[in-house]
Amino acid sequence: MSSNAYYLIFSVILIAAVLFTVIIGHSRTNKEGNPEYDNKTKGNWSRLTLFYVVAIALGVLALILYVVNRTSS
Repeated sequence: MSSNAYYLIFSVILIAAVLFTVIIGHSRTNKEGNPEYDNKTKGNWSRLTLFYVVAIALGVLALILYVVNRTSS
């Protein structure tokens, strides 16, 4: 499998995670189950953004290490 295929798979998973997070955050069930969620949006978005930054950085690092190790073997 070429490196481009891994980049494509990684990108699709990343985009899907972002979309599903937004969909779940705006779902009616989530708002009914936790009515305070909408009142604390700044803290929620800050934590969520931090989570995504860390997850993306670790994911990219893992992908780079995998590709480098695969090409050097």
